[in-house]
Amino acid sequence: MIHACIFDLDGVVVDTAKYHYLAWKRLAAELGFEFHEHHNERLKGVSRMTSLEILLEVGGLTNRFSAEKKEEMATKKNEWYLEFIRKMTPDEVLPGAKELIEDLRLNGIKIALGSASKNAPLILQRINMLNHFDKIVDGNSVSKAKPDPEIFLLGAKQLGVSPANCIVFEDAEAGIEAAINAGMRCVGIGSCDLLGKANVVVPNLEGFTYVYVVNTLGN
Repeated sequence: MIHACIFDLDGVVVDTAKYHYLAWKRLAAELGFEFHEHHNERLKGVSRMTSLEILLEVGGLTNRFSAEKKEEMATKKNEWYLEFIRKMTPDEVLPGAKELIEDLRLNGIKIALGSASKNAPLILQRINMLNHFDKIVDGNSVSKAKPDPEIFLLGAKQLGVSPANCIVFEDAEAGIEAAINAGMRCVGIGSCDLLGKANVVVPNLEGFTYVYVVNTLGN
């Protein structure tokens, strides 16, 4: 039985990956190296500090900075990122995401957000979707990054639903692995090459409905 759906934020409900990329690229430039879009793929679905470690690895700067300096760099990157998301509008909701969530809720399905972003409430507020989620589990709520299942297991717990009765919507390989590790079924949003471990992979959520979810993933 499907009792709940847990949605990642970036790349599923909105596309803030472009803003993350621009902020990380700016930090890399300050540190003296180039950070490209294919590097940015490794940052999808993981925490801010894990993302910073990956960026430093790309630049050949692993173990060069103290924990305090790393916190400073991560904060600086986040301030740049916030400059972008404070200007977001409801027009930036990805095709089909809002309609699917509303359809699921009308059919009695509980909805949670499961995102590594520490800015999730602000983003949801900017796109007028804060009230679309029964529970919000974000980077402020957990200590372990995807593919660890902590974020999804906490979402299920807060919703009062068994993991086996949850469907996860994710766009990142680490997120798909986290869903599998949590014992949940999952829908991958994006490329089959990257998300092939998901139960279902679709290019986007346009036209996706409660009936489709039930018929495809079982009720």
